[in-house]
Amino acid sequence: MNRRQLLRTGLATPFMFAPLSAAGNAKPGDQPILVVVEMSGGNDGLNSVVPISNDAYYQLRPKLGINAGQTLPLDADYGLNKGMLGLHRLWQDGQLAIVHGCGYDRPSFSHFTSMAYWHTGAPHRGSELGWVGRTADVLAPERVPNLLINVASNQSLAVKSARHTPVVFDEPERFARHQWMHAPTDPALNPLKTESAAGNRAFLQDVYRSANTSARDIQAAWQAQTTQADYGIAPMGLPKVAACIKAGLGAQLYYVAFANNAFDTHVQQAALHRRLLSYLCDGVYGFLADLRSAGVSKNVVVLMFSEFGRRAGENANQGTDHGTANVMFMAGDGVRGGHYGSAPDLTQLTELGNVTHTTDFRQVYATALNGWLGVDAAAVLGQPFANLPIFS
Repeated sequence: MNRRQLLRTGLATPFMFAPLSAAGNAKPGDQPILVVVEMSGGNDGLNSVVPISNDAYYQLRPKLGINAGQTLPLDADYGLNKGMLGLHRLWQDGQLAIVHGCGYDRPSFSHFTSMAYWHTGAPHRGSELGWVGRTADVLAPERVPNLLINVASNQSLAVKSARHTPVVFDEPERFARHQWMHAPTDPALNPLKTESAAGNRAFLQDVYRSANTSARDIQAAWQAQTTQADYGIAPMGLPKVAACIKAGLGAQLYYVAFANNAFDTHVQQAALHRRLLSYLCDGVYGFLADLRSAGVSKNVVVLMFSEFGRRAGENANQGTDHGTANVMFMAGDGVRGGHYGSAPDLTQLTELGNVTHTTDFRQVYATALNGWLGVDAAAVLGQPFANLPIFS
């Protein structure tokens, strides 16, 4: 049996454990940190960053269109949905970048398929590894403990790595190895005592020790978490990410998701969408405020995305259907706030009533990789992309 087969047989649970190495905990703020927030379900970008000066928008959305006076003002052309107060505050501080028209060629309208493309950064090609996982491989060719953390009940494809085992947890106080996992010295592993399995035994011992170490580190970080920041009423996993950063766990990559398919607003969208955006934006603002109060915000950037946007026109149910191009956001002390990319032309729609993307979403990934993490984006994404001037 090789290590991959051992993991598949259930002797270990790969999504629970960080790999063991000689590296210790890092001082908070020593390395650039990227926190990726997934807005699952297909967020309506047009009713998030509202094109208040565009007549075509109001013609396409006679009921769902948001009047300029009902937005949080950005400039003469755009306003934010009033649920986005947290991001509006970051905009006012010059710490919010809005990237328009993000998508890819021949877009899929399937949540599962399109999300897989965004998770892997490989539209129409498929990949068994995620783009965040591949980033970890380039950041650290040798295994490093706690480099990659996914706050969730199940591991995302985005964090699947060739060399690193992501730490995945949902409830810090209950984070531990599964009780059915045997210790490497347990008699149940006697079949592994052959000479050919010696390497696998050593691997299991490392995984076992690493599992317990990671569990202790996460639990200690959460128990030590104190904050005066207001994360709102549904902050996703961001307080847990803040606890890990402030405790100096050494992770440079974090991944959290906002409620499965929450943004799939086909029916009665207006009030629900505003509420969802408030949960997201309050959480992100509170997260960065928490880190700032602890003096560790300068090395943290948050990237927010959704698997697709919504159709340009409203539907008969006062909602919107699956669409194409969307907005992406980056926020943090190191971000140069402003608009990036070009907004899609709302007067030139496809036969299905969708806009055409103007920015390849991988260009935003590449900007975070090259400009923030200092990673060769081409090594992660398989080809070069021009950086957006989001980082000075």
